[in-house]
Amino acid sequence: MEAVRISSIRQGMPTPYCPGCEHGILLKLIARALEELGLVERAVMVGSVGCSSLAYEFLDVDYVQAPHGRAPALMTAIKLLEPDLTVFSVQGDGDAGGIGIGELISAANRGVPITVLMYDNMVFGMTGGQMSPTTPMGMATTTTPRGRGRGAEGPPIDVCDVLSSLEGPAYLRRVIIAPKPIKRGGNLSYSFKPVMDSYRAILSAFRAQMKGGFSFVEFMGTCNVNWKMTVDDAKVYTHEVVSKVRPPRLCRDRLGVDA
Repeated sequence: MEAVRISSIRQGMPTPYCPGCEHGILLKLIARALEELGLVERAVMVGSVGCSSLAYEFLDVDYVQAPHGRAPALMTAIKLLEPDLTVFSVQGDGDAGGIGIGELISAANRGVPITVLMYDNMVFGMTGGQMSPTTPMGMATTTTPRGRGRGAEGPPIDVCDVLSSLEGPAYLRRVIIAPKPIKRGGNLSYSFKPVMDSYRAILSAFRAQMKGGFSFVEFMGTCNVNWKMTVDDAKVYTHEVVSKVRPPRLCRDRLGVDA
């Protein structure tokens, strides 16, 4: 099979992401979706901090750097000044769901036609694996070595549920982006259906923005390095444990864009 060249992916760049991380998959899906929808030339990515900020090294689209958590505020300004642009952010769960939750809620509540793509690996990955707002109950992190507890740390925040309580958002969805390990006998393979589901969610999110709506997608991914797991164990944990407490679902599709 011949490989398909995606023009908005920079070629020949060494990846800064850890082996097993799905950040690279997410960026490639974004690039492909922008090309399929004919949006590359008018796309502006707003980066924040953490692992997702490294996206500018791979996506060959206009890029603006925002302070920690402030991407939705900057995106709002860009969209108001240039309404014909396709404006999107790639943010982590600590960035979008913690430090920047106020900016995210405000932009969503106003229904600003922008797209927030949140890679949720349930820890602050770049700074050492500390507990994030979405860390599941019982999950050990560097700041919760005995596991997240209800009394000391409180339950995790479900960002899709928070945004679903607002009238403004047009499209809200949660997907798992980690390929699913499949063991048959002594052989290991992967199901990439979750990846294709993630791709369809990105297409739908951009279509919602094109129709004038605010869109948000949460991608449940892994951080096997900070989780202290092997690559495959981290993916199994996401599919067999995390998916039980935060299952993939379409939270809202007010414009009928879901692919």
